[in-house]
Amino acid sequence: MVLINTLFEQFKATSFMEWLAFLFGVAQVILAWKNKVSNFYFGAFSVMLYVYLFYENGLFAEALLNVYYLVVSVGGIFMWRKNVSHIEPIIRVCDKKFQLQSLLLFLLTFLILFIVLKQFTKSTVPLADALVSALAWTGAYLLIHRKLENWLWLTASNILAIPLQWYKGMPLTALLTLIYLIVGIIGYFDWKRTLRLNHRD
Repeated sequence: MVLINTLFEQFKATSFMEWLAFLFGVAQVILAWKNKVSNFYFGAFSVMLYVYLFYENGLFAEALLNVYYLVVSVGGIFMWRKNVSHIEPIIRVCDKKFQLQSLLLFLLTFLILFIVLKQFTKSTVPLADALVSALAWTGAYLLIHRKLENWLWLTASNILAIPLQWYKGMPLTALLTLIYLIVGIIGYFDWKRTLRLNHRD
């Protein structure tokens, strides 16, 4: 009962901007799961709001991550639309080249973010903020290339992000991340099934 009352009070104190970012975010992840290009439009509105919200709450790497998400959203629109009539299966598995690129992107992003957060910001959670963001940077990179493994990277990021966002006093955003986590797991198996069906054709 105490937990429910605490949640209710926290949700009541949540700003209109966070609610709006939350709703756009829910729409984005559902459309991404359904492999729809429109997911990037909703994502762009959500991340623009979250840039401000994360910065205000001291999650500087997540604020920067959302700037990256905005670029990914714009790039994703053009890339997905360009390939809309492609005769080959759109969803693919990472080959060795993409696996190496993913790992290098993760390590480089993590190191840069951690050093910047530690040395040049007042972040109280530089390690966690950098780790969550680096995982998500990598997942978003694979998403715009429609690689199945994007869901694995994003799921790892979401698992770590939920307690971090809760700790920073953003319960609604933590709830959105929980939804991302659930949809990400479903999305992984749904994309995997689609990939398998495409290869049978």
